[in-house]
Amino acid sequence: MFDSVTTSIKLQNFKSILPEQIAAFCLIVGFALYTAWDQFYWWSNREDYSFGYLVPLFAAYVLYDRWPIIRSYLFAANAPGQFASGQVGRNALNSLLEWVAVAVFAASVCLFTIGALLRAATGPQNPASLAIAGSLAGLTLSMVFIFSKQRVDGQAMPLKHRLALTALFLFPALIWMISAPLVSVAETQIRVFLLTKVTVAVFSSFDFLGFELERQGNVLILPEGQVGVEEACSGIRSLTACLFAGSFLASVFLDRFWKKILLVGAAMLFAVLTNLIRSIFLTLWAYYHGSQAIDQHWVLPLIGDIGTVHDVTGMAILFVTCIGLICLLPIFNYKLKDFEEDEDWNQSEPLG
Repeated sequence: MFDSVTTSIKLQNFKSILPEQIAAFCLIVGFALYTAWDQFYWWSNREDYSFGYLVPLFAAYVLYDRWPIIRSYLFAANAPGQFASGQVGRNALNSLLEWVAVAVFAASVCLFTIGALLRAATGPQNPASLAIAGSLAGLTLSMVFIFSKQRVDGQAMPLKHRLALTALFLFPALIWMISAPLVSVAETQIRVFLLTKVTVAVFSSFDFLGFELERQGNVLILPEGQVGVEEACSGIRSLTACLFAGSFLASVFLDRFWKKILLVGAAMLFAVLTNLIRSIFLTLWAYYHGSQAIDQHWVLPLIGDIGTVHDVTGMAILFVTCIGLICLLPIFNYKLKDFEEDEDWNQSEPLG
């Protein structure tokens, strides 16, 4: 039964896709290209957002990876391996969500207009980029929901499946919010908060271990020189990069929403902890080798100059965090045998 359904979907001609669905797709692609063009400035000029170059590629890969499911919803109104639903009726919840989607679409168009005008008038700036990224997210999700009202043969799609189809676009739609800088005021407050917490944590750790040092704001006074906890050590760079990595891994390798949330939370926790370890290491390095030692270059045999101690440790914590997240994937995907059998049985039942 499932094989015949899958075969019929593959034989469908994509020319039968509804014109309004094609128009919605082209509109989303156009907004995405404009958003990428706008954010390219930040990716090129801000090291803490240099990971943004990967955003279009990763978003496209997620859509490619999910395309069989998307295609199944469009042509059969259900996910692969599920029976087609019967007659679809309309109810108050259906109408309410459609009105909400229309409202989100209208608000997103207004937000994009504001962001684009601000971008054209003043050039690249945080509020404009954030508005454009937010409008792309709203437009994408609202249009997917609105134009999935019918499948390609004109039959109505159940509300549950419309929501499931829309959820498939969460990562490609929302990931642009991470690769764009926050509003300057909010970003500054987050940086100051993280800087203060990191400085206090490092000072408390050294004081507990009996090291002689003093703290003056975000500056640690060592016996030989001083070390300032700069913006690069605040952890916001590793936080955004790890949030991006965790979101991508969760969207590709995990199949439950709560698992995705946990992995993203783990990514943020790893980013904070590894950045704290890095700050402690740099302070300890400066304590024994002088405050200027953290800006000296490491030269390895056969490899040569690999960068300053400060920069190398920054890249190292990103690598360690990504490895840690990858190691968590088998744990999140582990299923007890009994529960797995129950889940397979439930998925094989016809959907009403």
